[in-house]
Amino acid sequence: MKKMIELSDISKLYHTKGGTVFALDRISLTVDEGEFISVTGQSGSGKSTLMNILGCLDRPSFGEYFLDSIPVSTFREKKLSYIRNHIIGFVFQNFNLIPTLNAIENVELPLIYRGTSSRKRRQLAEEALKTVGLERRMHHKPFELSGGQQQRVAIARAIVAEPKIILADEPTGNLDSRSGNEIMGILKKLNQNGTTVIIITHDSSVAAMAQRCIKISDGKMVFC
Repeated sequence: MKKMIELSDISKLYHTKGGTVFALDRISLTVDEGEFISVTGQSGSGKSTLMNILGCLDRPSFGEYFLDSIPVSTFREKKLSYIRNHIIGFVFQNFNLIPTLNAIENVELPLIYRGTSSRKRRQLAEEALKTVGLERRMHHKPFELSGGQQQRVAIARAIVAEPKIILADEPTGNLDSRSGNEIMGILKKLNQNGTTVIIITHDSSVAAMAQRCIKISDGKMVFC
């Protein structure tokens, strides 16, 4: 099986008045292509720091990170931006939709950054919204959609550029149980179609839906 992610002794340090704090302490992890993994842990355990490093939103203090065989630990911002736009799709707890744009316009955003033509953008965005079952709500703005529907738009935005990996940070955190289960169903289907999925969650029932569960405790990795 091809390795999609490989972390080797990743540490993240913060220097405070009280001394040095290890947000992550020598994390080593391999994620194969097509895996579905959950990352869980208490607030402040380091799981969000790990997600930020996996998503190339932050840099490790020490250690090596290979993403799809690319050594990204020392990349400059321009190359990291390319990776975020071409290899990784992000889903956030608070949806992060632009309120003045309707659903299809929100989904088109990653393709604008890629320089995709307006006609192709619209076609791909329509297909992504159909994938999440929102083809009839394309022209509704976020305030006209339920929380579950807004998260579906966020997932459509994450997949419109056909990323190899989806990183989802508490994707069900602001949803009721029914909507949360629907969102997990969509993520599982995407995974079954070959996308590598990694979710951060504090919900043990959500974590149990993944193929493999990893727990972060005081910056160290333990298995669930």
